Amino acid sequence: MAQSEGLQRIRRRFDGYLSNNTASITDTDLSWYAIVLPKVVLFAAILLVPFLGAFYISLHEWAPLAQSHPFVGLDNYVRLFNDPIFWNAIINTAGYSFALLVIDVPIALGLALLLNMNLRGTKFYSGAIFLPVVTSWVVVSLIWSWLYNPEYGLLNTALGAIGLPQLSWLQSSDTALASIALMSIWKHIGFNMVIFLAGLKGIPDDFYEAAIVDGANRWERFRYITLPLLKPTTFFVVVVTLIFSFRVYTQVYVMTQGGPVRSTYTIVYYFWQTGFQQFEMGYASAIAVVLFLIVFGLSTLQQRTWGDNVEY
Repeated sequence: MAQSEGLQRIRRRFDGYLSNNTASITDTDLSWYAIVLPKVVLFAAILLVPFLGAFYISLHEWAPLAQSHPFVGLDNYVRLFNDPIFWNAIINTAGYSFALLVIDVPIALGLALLLNMNLRGTKFYSGAIFLPVVTSWVVVSLIWSWLYNPEYGLLNTALGAIGLPQLSWLQSSDTALASIALMSIWKHIGFNMVIFLAGLKGIPDDFYEAAIVDGANRWERFRYITLPLLKPTTFFVVVVTLIFSFRVYTQVYVMTQGGPVRSTYTIVYYFWQTGFQQFEMGYASAIAVVLFLIVFGLSTLQQRTWGDNVEY
């Protein structure tokens, strides 16, 4: 009973902290518009104008060196939605994205919790985990291609040494996409870890001290204090990871070229192949527009279902 009352006091104190720190924007003077204007201009220059340009090209039969670009309306989109290769690319990209969200994000949170305990060697481990993030995708992909080699790769050598069956990592359609996802998680996990660690550093120690006094154990402190206060950080990490996962291209290009049997075809790789190998710029622009709408729609859905409840 005492422990339950203590947790209720923590929740009331936590709610008071959030209500006292909720910002309300009331200024409507010209200085506010002067601050926002550069962002609006930058948004239009980097995102809006290219999107409108891609949409315009997608309505035409567009070849790079052609003197005329016939207007075809929505024919490229009709062709796209009847294209089995495109739907296969969507399924592969969605599976890759799902793997990163359910594996990368929880592991990154766990690593951040460990590093936040200020144990010996914390700086070394945080630097070592973050190092792959600043390494080139091409370099990492080449290294992992060697690790995945079925004949002399380190992973199969290790599996054989302990008596486990060896795998055809990138040569099998059953494991190729999972192998790329595993490599991407290893490279990207340090980024999410640093974001989570920054969020943990921003949580006041007063809540934990009060919880310890009231008898809350480690799990209860994590559930009722850490997770709620990390909600804005978690929302940011999930959205950024989702956007990052839908842009998967370099590792596919370097490691598998979309194979075997198109098992690693992704939306961006298909866009690149259509636009820069087959030079069907109109059709490739349609792919780019649909990709933008998918990512924008998923991000908006997350904001609607989760972001409205995020407290800052």
